[in-house]
Amino acid sequence: MADTPPREALHGTSVERRAMALLDRAVAHIEATGEAGTAAFNHGPAFIDRDLYAYALKTDGSFLASGGGSAALVGQNVLNEVDLNGKPFFREIIEQAKAFGAGRVEYRWFNPADARGEPKVAVFRAVGDVIVAAGYYPPRATAMQAKVLLRDAVTAMAANPAAALEHFQRLNGPFIRDDLYVFVVRLADGIFLAHGATPSLVGTNSYELIGPDGHHIVRRMAEIARKAQDGETEYAWRNPVSGKVETKHTYFKTVGDTLVAVGYYRR
Repeated sequence: MADTPPREALHGTSVERRAMALLDRAVAHIEATGEAGTAAFNHGPAFIDRDLYAYALKTDGSFLASGGGSAALVGQNVLNEVDLNGKPFFREIIEQAKAFGAGRVEYRWFNPADARGEPKVAVFRAVGDVIVAAGYYPPRATAMQAKVLLRDAVTAMAANPAAALEHFQRLNGPFIRDDLYVFVVRLADGIFLAHGATPSLVGTNSYELIGPDGHHIVRRMAEIARKAQDGETEYAWRNPVSGKVETKHTYFKTVGDTLVAVGYYRR
């Protein structure tokens, strides 16, 4: 189940695509109107997309505008503002913007959707000395969502394996749901038949993949599945959405001579 290179990193999850589209609109607006145009972020519906909003700051740390909860920072200097873990993330945004003209920074912020601190990602671009940004909370699937996706995948494989394997890798299809995806291996030799996050793995041997803990993760799943036909396992692996090594819990089931699996990353 190697997640490298992650398909999500190439194409973006649905929420990341929304954030990038919002950022594109906001950047185009500032390119046309200059710093004065940032005022539109405070109230302009064009720069708010449901739970996403645009904001702007200057390279000296002055916070200019925001269409969301960070509006309370407007007029302040945020160079020394820190996240819930004490990370000066605005300073990091500014440093990246100065060095590269664009970037992304992850930090931990209060999520009003569930009243808890969670990882949040800021994507941003510099327009002169104005930094235009949009932030989003990376999607986090639940155990139930993983089980439902596995059930749907097993049903599809039982009905039409060839069509199912194709659908599992279709970017905008029903089997790629933010950080959830399906992978399928042939039990006899471990060959990947499908991988929703990394299609380039198809045709390679999953039994040779070793996790950070030194275990052959997929081989272990196959050993369990041959005896019980289904099961679950937990291990450390890189989350393709956050880019960090996290605890992943994977459910799997045999369908004919294949192993079908779906995993989610625990909070």
